[in-house]
Amino acid sequence: MIKKDAYQPEFTLSGSQYMALTVTDTRINGGIEKLKIHKAALDEIEKKWGVDRHVLVAIWGMETNFGTFMGGKNVIRALSTLAYKGRRQKFGRSQLLAALKMLERGYITPDKIMGSWAGALGHTQLIPTNYLKFAVDFDGDGKRDIWDTPVDALASSANYLAKAGWKAGRTWGYEVTLPKGVGTRSAGRRNSRSIKRWQAAGVKRVRGQQFPRSGDRAYLYLPAGRNGPAFLLLDNFRVIMRYNAAHKYAHSVAHLADRFRGAEAFEKPWPDGIRALSEAERFELQKLLIAQGYEIGEVDGVLGSKTRAAIREFEKQSGAKKPDGFPTPAILEKLRAAAN
Repeated sequence: MIKKDAYQPEFTLSGSQYMALTVTDTRINGGIEKLKIHKAALDEIEKKWGVDRHVLVAIWGMETNFGTFMGGKNVIRALSTLAYKGRRQKFGRSQLLAALKMLERGYITPDKIMGSWAGALGHTQLIPTNYLKFAVDFDGDGKRDIWDTPVDALASSANYLAKAGWKAGRTWGYEVTLPKGVGTRSAGRRNSRSIKRWQAAGVKRVRGQQFPRSGDRAYLYLPAGRNGPAFLLLDNFRVIMRYNAAHKYAHSVAHLADRFRGAEAFEKPWPDGIRALSEAERFELQKLLIAQGYEIGEVDGVLGSKTRAAIREFEKQSGAKKPDGFPTPAILEKLRAAAN
């Protein structure tokens, strides 16, 4: 648990790498399908809490791949470890006490309190304190069941985001183009200003689109520096960050939600030219890693921590100076060559 805390992908991957891993065609198509399946429930959830359904389903996809993997750790043990050692002892202690309250009150049984290494639970990975505060019984069966009832989990996350300040009918931000003179020194939360002032400085939306509200406040986000795509982030983006404080995470959630709606990929390419592997390539990469003797678990096309750890080891053995564990087309070619 302590090692996982120190090597989270939000910390170790570049913005382009993180986006390539999280916003994939498979996840986009999966989210579109979930939006159709749960349309009636999402209609009600959106009406009651005002939170964009696409963002809720994007969080679901990011957190557990739509419920296909909700974590295999005993949450009590995981939180006990975090409470004892590491940089998040205060967090671990508060979540451990909350998890014990969940057991005491009968919300979950000891044999089923399974989740992530950080103690997150259910389809949308609520931490125990947020479960106690925000979980709801949406389907009316008398249980706040975020484990076996996806609509309870989605409604619970909607309740959480609504209480965190989500503004109904508003977006998270805009991809923009920058004039000369606006760059990294203008970026960051401390430089938040009205859209009107950004426009006066020469900042424009991509593809000729207009800003709907000039009075909204926003700050400039440059995930790959001045030469990469640029974004103005609004209040709703900061609400998404209440779920996970990393910009990379919130940015992927926001972009994934837009892709569910049919939006295109970013107008400006990432400067490092990172390309995400196709689904067939991801399966091939995992099979090749296993053939090389690496233990990655099931071949499922999901490039999680075990697969990335195996890639790092392969990179080290191949003489890479800075192995990062990112599954690039170049790594796939090296694995193909090693197999021959």
